[in-house]
Amino acid sequence: MKTWEGIEAKVRRRERLNAGEGVYLLEEAELHRLGKLADQVREQKVGQRASYVVNRYLNYSNVCVLSCQFCAFAKRKRDPEAFEHSVANLVRAAQQSVAQGITEIHIVGGLHPSLPYSFYLEMLRALSALAPRPVLKVFTAIEIRHLAERVARKPIAEVLADLQGAGLGALTGGGAEIFDPGVRDRICRGKETAEEWLEVHRIWHGMGGRSTATMLYGHVETAAQRVDHLLKLRALQDATGGFSGFVPFAFEPSRTRLAELGKIRRVGALEELRVIAASRLLLDNFDHITAYWISTGLPLAQVALSYGADDLHGTIEEEKIFHMAGAQTPLGQTRGNLVHAIREAGRQPVERNTFYEEVLQ
Repeated sequence: MKTWEGIEAKVRRRERLNAGEGVYLLEEAELHRLGKLADQVREQKVGQRASYVVNRYLNYSNVCVLSCQFCAFAKRKRDPEAFEHSVANLVRAAQQSVAQGITEIHIVGGLHPSLPYSFYLEMLRALSALAPRPVLKVFTAIEIRHLAERVARKPIAEVLADLQGAGLGALTGGGAEIFDPGVRDRICRGKETAEEWLEVHRIWHGMGGRSTATMLYGHVETAAQRVDHLLKLRALQDATGGFSGFVPFAFEPSRTRLAELGKIRRVGALEELRVIAASRLLLDNFDHITAYWISTGLPLAQVALSYGADDLHGTIEEEKIFHMAGAQTPLGQTRGNLVHAIREAGRQPVERNTFYEEVLQ
């Protein structure tokens, strides 16, 4: 049923939407009605709660063997903007944030060509020794495959077990981009395939681990390719139930090679709201949809709380990946700013942990 009335009726009966209906939501549905329906589904799942996490972003290095066209973060080892942090420096930065009450440390880096396997294990052990102990949400599926296939030369499950034993608490959702192989060939040739990304999360979920799912949109993909991406995430969630939440974010084009080649402009605010609302309706087995304020800006993320989102992500403190690509949003937010934004949107603020569970004050 590719009419609005048919889609609305299916959602109210809690029937699953198909790919064609997803494309209709992204291309034709009237935005206000779409947002209203997504908001109703959000309320059925979480009531009036809207969450945030008090967290800190760290990057151990931006040195990377890949040359993704959409990325301004990754650098070659001799590039003047390349950096590598020691474990001691990472711990020093994390200690300051732990003392201020963070519950999560979020860490990703590039695919470093020469850091030894011991570095990653030492980093996790040192950070997990902090008190009170934060959840370590570390590595993308792409980094995990790099560690398994090129660094440790061990099976993925064994590497994940090693990392979990050293303190890994959750995987990040990065590296998913858009799953379509043609899109990946254009924006990140040589990067792992959709099946390889999904396999890492499948294995991790089978070990009892949790992770987030993401989608990078607004570059060369079509609406149908966005929907295909969402349905692949939905299928894995059906199989494992291991995704805690979904975080869509728009491509930041200004300082990337992809923008130079394709003259791509950043998507607008209405498109961002449309993607969030459509994601809420298509991802019927995800409880939580995050409006990533680093990408949208806090005012639009606040509006997204009425378009299907129920989470504003976190305090972050020092985000690099989006800002090196040209994002103009703040590097971080205070707990007070997030609470104020949620209250102003008419929602009940709830501090959560990495797994979207309420943190009791």
